[in-house]
Amino acid sequence: MILCDIGNTTIHFLIDKEEKRYFLDEKIPNFKEKIYYVSVNEKGTLKLKQSNNELVNIQDYFEFETNYKGMGIDRKIACYGYENAIIVDAGSAITVDIINNKKHEGGFILAGIKAMKDLYPNISLKLKFDFNTKVNLDKIPLCTQDAISYAILQSIIQPIENIRKKQKIIFTGGDGEFLSKYFKNSIYKKDLIFENMKRIINANDCIA
Repeated sequence: MILCDIGNTTIHFLIDKEEKRYFLDEKIPNFKEKIYYVSVNEKGTLKLKQSNNELVNIQDYFEFETNYKGMGIDRKIACYGYENAIIVDAGSAITVDIINNKKHEGGFILAGIKAMKDLYPNISLKLKFDFNTKVNLDKIPLCTQDAISYAILQSIIQPIENIRKKQKIIFTGGDGEFLSKYFKNSIYKKDLIFENMKRIINANDCIA
């Protein structure tokens, strides 16, 4: 089985248990097997279709009830099957979705760690520092590098904590494992999208 998650910067494949990533300007091979995919990027979808013929769009076999307007398919699939949880996908942007009693109550979007870090040199070159992953959040910073790192982390942590009740927090995405360490009752699932894609496929025998 080949699964494909087309994002804004990469086309991510899971082939059996092996992962492969291609940037949108890279050539995509012809895998000669059926590919189950989801996409938030039309350019990436077109690129996949140009090199592969046997494709199944998971979105056609998946329903997700929400009053949220414009919610991407990747976020919907990440939330699939959860009854009480906060789903955090921490990539170039950080999406946060709240599920209570099997109902999607909404969510919000934060800039990712790299995007926020890159903002500071645009204000002043004196604010160009590496992100300190070990900054102490229990103390007010006494140097600029820590001040920036502290502000970035707190701007992510506090909004999530503010909407949290007793839900478990499920993290995924490139910065998900790092951020999950700052929250009690949280877990990191590297392949959350792929896991839920498999569950949707298994629930629809007609596409398997």
